[in-house]
Amino acid sequence: MVSVEGLKVEFGVKPLFSDVSFVINDRDRIALVGKNGAGKSTMLKILCGMQTPTAGVVAVPNDTTIGYLPQVMILQDDTTVREEARKAFAGNVKMKARLDKLSEELSARTDYDSEEYMALVDKYTLEHERYMMMGAENYEADIERTLAGLGFLRTDLDRPTSEFSGGWRMRIELAKILLQKPDVLLLDEPTNHLDIESIQWLEQFILQNAKAVVLVSHDRAFINNVSNRTIEISCGKAVDYKVKYDEYVTLRAERREQQLRAYENQQKEIADIKDFIEKFRYKATKAVQVQSRIKQLEKIVPIEIDEVDNSTMHLKFPPCLRSGDYPVICDEVRKDYGEHNVFDKVTLTIKRGEKVAFVGKNGEGKSTLVKCIMNEIPYSGNLKIGHNIQIGYFAQNQAQLLDESLTVFDTIDNVAKGDMRLRINDILGSFMFGGEASEKKVKVLSGGERSRLAMIKLLLEPVNLLILDEPTNHLDMVSKDVLKEAIKAFDGTAIIVSHDREFLDGLVTKVYEFGGGKVREHLGGIYDFLRTRQVDSLNQLGVSQASAVTTSADNDEESMEKQERLQSYAERKEMQKKLRKAEKTVSESEAKIEKFEQRLKELDDLLCDPERASDMSVVNEYTAVKEQLDQEVEKWELAVEEADMLRNEIE
Repeated sequence: MVSVEGLKVEFGVKPLFSDVSFVINDRDRIALVGKNGAGKSTMLKILCGMQTPTAGVVAVPNDTTIGYLPQVMILQDDTTVREEARKAFAGNVKMKARLDKLSEELSARTDYDSEEYMALVDKYTLEHERYMMMGAENYEADIERTLAGLGFLRTDLDRPTSEFSGGWRMRIELAKILLQKPDVLLLDEPTNHLDIESIQWLEQFILQNAKAVVLVSHDRAFINNVSNRTIEISCGKAVDYKVKYDEYVTLRAERREQQLRAYENQQKEIADIKDFIEKFRYKATKAVQVQSRIKQLEKIVPIEIDEVDNSTMHLKFPPCLRSGDYPVICDEVRKDYGEHNVFDKVTLTIKRGEKVAFVGKNGEGKSTLVKCIMNEIPYSGNLKIGHNIQIGYFAQNQAQLLDESLTVFDTIDNVAKGDMRLRINDILGSFMFGGEASEKKVKVLSGGERSRLAMIKLLLEPVNLLILDEPTNHLDMVSKDVLKEAIKAFDGTAIIVSHDREFLDGLVTKVYEFGGGKVREHLGGIYDFLRTRQVDSLNQLGVSQASAVTTSADNDEESMEKQERLQSYAERKEMQKKLRKAEKTVSESEAKIEKFEQRLKELDDLLCDPERASDMSVVNEYTAVKEQLDQEVEKWELAVEEADMLRNEIE
């Protein structure tokens, strides 16, 4: 399908990679692996034609279509979610216009027996068959099905894209690419903005619907579940393994072990030959044998051993002070944004030394509860932070908050204190920023390098409660393993918000599931939790593992669906009612604010009069009105926020 021959890319003196050759075939599921900076994203850009290699050829047949999802892209903000997704079918719209034009031409002609008319009929028939084969009549259903799989609600489809975060808009771009059904799908870190359920949906989509796929991902479980072939870019070379990721790891170790044994045997053979030559070089009776050994030595082809990339970050959290027995205690915690309830009756206790995971769909309140723990936002209920707690917080967008104009060294130098400033170079070296790398500007760093730099800032002060929000985004496999082991060895408490199943596996002993306004505790690891949820889902669907679904179960399911539709309609009507109430409150508050401000101006004029300046009745009234104004402004702000939120949900 796509052929790559002798590819070479140079950005400096040393090539990024060279002499890379492989073929992408139909139904290939290729995992492109390697450390950060090895050239994985560059390879994808070359395959889709966005970047030109220094040497080599990428041959793509004319009728082969390629879809490419980069890590970062410029997003449109002028349409709704549905309209943006429809752009995936721009080709269908053009084809429909051509069909309509051909139909008009056929209707206008009367020379039914002419060759020209028959040729026109054949052309129309061919175009119409292609149009129907592409499923052009059903694309609206495809749009809704794909967006739902990626986590969008039906009520989201007609909302403007500008109301969504960058992560959700990247989901829209992913949906557009999947809807185009390209022959070759190139995905660069597609799971960074997805929750666990959406990742599982994407896995099934790739396995069942995709033609050929080349993907870069640091989610080990994801690439292992979808891949049937692994290409490793390491130390400037590409090695093709015709197996899924887990098998590649085993084969790579076996291959290098075999190479080492063969290399050692060859070196022993070469040493024996050289010893013979040196021993009998000057003996006339052995001249023939010596010449034979010399020719034998010249014919030996040296065995090469795959280079092992040993560069990795060395991560160890500094010793921390002993905290209280219970770093976080929540009792009936509730958070509302106006009339919208994010979660209610959250009751949980996190013990000292525990490693717990917060999981659930995006928007269900994981980061909101983290902000409550950080005391960044108000809430109701009791939330107690234990004695002697020092919190270290790694936000999901921490890497994007770095100052791009600074160098790596200056970034750390600006936050380091005391004796720590004398150890900056050592710290940077342990995080693979040694030597000239410390003088790089932040703006030229890859996503993984930025994440490592942000992690250094977290380590500069000892903490005993780590809160990490998607810490593995952009980290390569090796760095993720190092971070995982460091958290395991951390003697404090850790709360990890993550969708990376492989990273959480063996790391956490308790899972808190966010969904439907509730937070549920699950004892055990992440895969224990996933197995439990799968059983729950089967029960909810009324599926029996022992027998087929009965007619009554079907009726119950239809009844449930009908009830859900009625409930959805009732909820919408209720939200509209609440919106009208909030808008009325905004209007009334604005009138009161205007009245209070006018009275304050009048009182201010009176106080400017020397004769009234000491009149305590005027001073007291001014103070009282000012307090009323402040309260009304606060009430107005809450009402505006509530109205905006309700308006977004209804749209």
